[in-house]
This record gives sequence, structure tokens and C-alpha cells, in this order.
Amino acid sequence: MNERVIELIDIAPKEFWGTQDAHLESIKKYYPKLKIVARGTTLKAFGEAEILDEFETRFRRLMQHFSRYNSIDDNVILRVLETTHQHDEAHHMNDRDKILVHGIGGKLIKAMTPNQQKLVDTIYKNDMVFAIGPAGTGKTYTGVAMAVKALKEKQVKRIILTRPAVEAGENLGFLPGDMKEKLDPYMQPLYDALRDMLPPQTLEDYILKGIIQIAPLAFMRGRTLDNAFVILDEAQNTTHSQMKMFLTRMGKNAKFMITGDPGQVDLPRRTISGLKEAILILKDVEGVGIIFLDDKDIVRHRLVKKIIDAYKSIENND
Repeated sequence: MNERVIELIDIAPKEFWGTQDAHLESIKKYYPKLKIVARGTTLKAFGEAEILDEFETRFRRLMQHFSRYNSIDDNVILRVLETTHQHDEAHHMNDRDKILVHGIGGKLIKAMTPNQQKLVDTIYKNDMVFAIGPAGTGKTYTGVAMAVKALKEKQVKRIILTRPAVEAGENLGFLPGDMKEKLDPYMQPLYDALRDMLPPQTLEDYILKGIIQIAPLAFMRGRTLDNAFVILDEAQNTTHSQMKMFLTRMGKNAKFMITGDPGQVDLPRRTISGLKEAILILKDVEGVGIIFLDDKDIVRHRLVKKIIDAYKSIENND
């Protein structure tokens, strides 16, 4: 009897096989002449070579579907396993600039405003991109979506997300817990974005394996970041030396994205923001893209724009 072994790569087995292996049982129904056994990330199929060839081709399409959409169900299994050719590939390639990632629960993550689309286009064209704008304009969210897309499409081997651990009125040394517990609140917006885009088990596995790394900016010192999509968030809170250190970490086959809001600097008085300085000195460097988002790009609750406008009126009078 012939044997075929297929490994689930970058796919969480619990989510792929389904609750109580429901998806696996559905798959077995379509190939009653094969003996199919799955343990963890490994599937073994036994039977005639011709049937095994067909099964492997269609099963790999099913894995591709899961990797793209983060889910499968009985309808998907039916469509993929009973179809003789691969669907929708041309459509997905033509649509790449619109849908960035298929998120959790079928959520379509894409640029929501013209400036966000400009940001996406600029990331495609440049290896280093600055995204500047107020809160709620989708800078970080769009960047994380592009990073997840690049990882899924194997353009990079890892995602590195970092922020300067600086907040007004707080000192890490006086916060309770170990280093991870102290830092997690600062990194929470990055976790939140990733949870929208990756299944929980997949995200946990990626973090455990170091495929996704979330760390404060100080941890970047001395590293060379190759084959990675790297995002520096809240960059307005970097100093001159921190920004220079970060920008010079860039290695081979790397994408760097720097996001920030120059209007929300939490640095001590008379400390120059590394973000403001970098924009000035790098604006004419080839390969560096700079996109400015504004109030029209705010995609949070409609009140957020009104709140920002209200604060502007008193800040402009100072």
C-alpha cells in the first residue's frame, strides 16, 4: 500500500482539523478508498498512488485556502475537494492592492481611505516608509496588515514590532511584575492588530517560535534585522540616537515602517523627537517613502475626529 505524508506548515492543527476533528472527518468522506490519519501537524494517507496524487493536490489547495482566509468549513471543503482546478488565483492577484489580509471571522482588511491606499502603494514600492498622522488614521493597523501579508506570502521570514517604552508620568521600574508583564501594556495595540488578522493558536505559535517578535525599542540595539518586516510604532517618542540606532538595524531583504504622530510627543521637554528629525533629513533619500495621513483618514468612532478637532482649537491658541 502506498503512503503519502503531508505536513501542515504555519497552520494551527486544532483550528485546521476543527472541533473534535470535524473538518478531518469531512475530508475523509470524500476519499473513502483512502485511509487517512492525522496527528498534530502531520497527515498520513494510504491507498492507490493515483488517488493519493489527486488527494494531495486538492488537500494542499485546502491548506492554501486556510492560510489565506484563516478558516475552512464544510462548504469550503466540498468546493476544494470536488473541484478539478484551482479557483480565483487570478482574481486574488489582481485584487492584491485592495484586500490585504483576510482576518478573523471573515473580516476583510484593506485600505479604507485614499491616503491609506497611498500608504499601501508606497510600502510596495519602498523598503523604508514613514507613516505620519494623528490617532485613529490606521497607520499601525495598515502596517501590521502589510507585515502579515508579507509573511503569509513568504516575502519575509519574520515580523518584528517595536515601540519606545515611554509614557508620560510612568517609569517601568516602578511597575509590578516581570519584564514581560511590565512591557505588555505598552505593546497592547500591536497585539490587538495581530489578533484581528491571525487565529489565536497561529499567533501564539508564531510568537513562541520567534516568527513574530514584539519588543521595546531598546531590545533592537546591536541587532541586524534580515528577512523581516519591521514596524517602529509611536516613533514620535524616539530620541535622535534611538531613531538612528533603529534605522541602521536594517538588513538584507527587510521592510522598515515607521509610524508616529508628531502631535503626541511624550518625551521630556527640550528633547528633539527622532521622528521629526528623521522626516526632515530623509525626505529626499531614494528608497524612503513618507506618507502623511490626516483627520479625513480617521476610521475609529465618528466622535474621535470631533475630539481631535476640539483639542486642536485649544492647542493652536497656546
